[in-house]
Amino acid sequence: MFESLGEKFESLRRKLQGQGKITERNIEEALRDVRLALLEADVNVGVVRDFVEGIKRDALGAEVLRSLTPEQHFIKLVHRELVRCLGEEAAPFELDGEPPIVLLMVGLNGAGKTTTTAKLARHLIVEHKRTPWLIAADVYRPAAIEQLQTLGRQIDVPVHAGSPGDDPVAIARAGVTAATAAKANVVLVDTAGRQTVDGALMDELVAIHAAVSPRHVLLVADAMTGQDAVATAQGFGERLPISGVILSKIEGDARGGAALSLRTVTGKPILFAGTGEKVDALEVFHPDRVASRILGMGDVLSLIERAEQAYDVQQAERLRKKIRKNTFTLEDFRDQLGAIKKMGPITELLGMIPGMKKMFKGADLSDAEGELRRVEGIINSMTLAERDNHLILNASRRRRIAAGSGTSVAEVNRLLKQFTQMKKMLKKLGSGPMMPGMPGLPR
Repeated sequence: MFESLGEKFESLRRKLQGQGKITERNIEEALRDVRLALLEADVNVGVVRDFVEGIKRDALGAEVLRSLTPEQHFIKLVHRELVRCLGEEAAPFELDGEPPIVLLMVGLNGAGKTTTTAKLARHLIVEHKRTPWLIAADVYRPAAIEQLQTLGRQIDVPVHAGSPGDDPVAIARAGVTAATAAKANVVLVDTAGRQTVDGALMDELVAIHAAVSPRHVLLVADAMTGQDAVATAQGFGERLPISGVILSKIEGDARGGAALSLRTVTGKPILFAGTGEKVDALEVFHPDRVASRILGMGDVLSLIERAEQAYDVQQAERLRKKIRKNTFTLEDFRDQLGAIKKMGPITELLGMIPGMKKMFKGADLSDAEGELRRVEGIINSMTLAERDNHLILNASRRRRIAAGSGTSVAEVNRLLKQFTQMKKMLKKLGSGPMMPGMPGLPR
């Protein structure tokens, strides 16, 4: 996420290293680099101008803190401006009112609106304990109705749908009536999109809005389209009372132009960010955390939140006891790998750990998930007795495991060697103080 912009700021930080103090001259040089980095990231020109002026004003109007080096002070100012552009703090998503609360999902074709609708429904179930209902009001895009119905089955949420060619306004109205009768407390209406914001699209959305009186109109915008996403938001905002934006595909956006421009240009908050293709890949948008990740400072809070979702508390406690007693097995190791996979792509997780992105720069992590699958395959090819006691794995057993997992004996041997080394390390850790509350570690 925002890799190229992050690399530009890292390069800028290195250039400022060794400077005795911040002066008007080196600030001007640094700001030229900032301006260029933001323009290359497809950030709105007006936003770039205000961003640079804000840093210059603060940098030259304040004495450098004694505890900070010049580059640290400058990065602190850049971080502050990034947070300001992104929206200061996570915007509240209000769901008060008489149920069912109607959410109208709008956006262009290809932005990921239907998938995002299902992701938001799941988020409302998990985080807000709501009972959602989906309405498939896109009767134009081939297979749009079937797609939402498939996603609805995945998250166990009912879908009200008409037939291709039916009136979308009538479908939306009937869907809200059905949701009310079923005592659903939140209704998400998936609407049709177009390639561009046109009159016919907006007229239809305005009619649906009038028919269902939504509590929120949520615009799904593709983060990878840069300033086009900003123009889309402005186009929809001219006819509809947009409550906020959900940025889809943010995990693939190396530049960051849409995220850094949307709030300032449109005045609408970014409420959520889509971080992957799966239905659980939706996160609340935290400006300060995103700014920290752009600058390579990590995002430990988000990492902890993902860990809490991936780990069962009782399972983690059992694991702590096993590690403390040095009875940690390959079965336990496989369970840990499964929990890590639930937390998201490895490359994204590394970006949340301060310094890790820099440490692994240039390393080939493209098959990190593939390596995890191979390890799981090897362990799954073992019997329960073998997973509980790896010491019984003689040569013939290792050949059988390699054949069963589609790997080589050398790969099986390497895994067992790494596991043995890990057990030795955990034995040492078990006798010393550890960070409390971390899954799988002694307390």
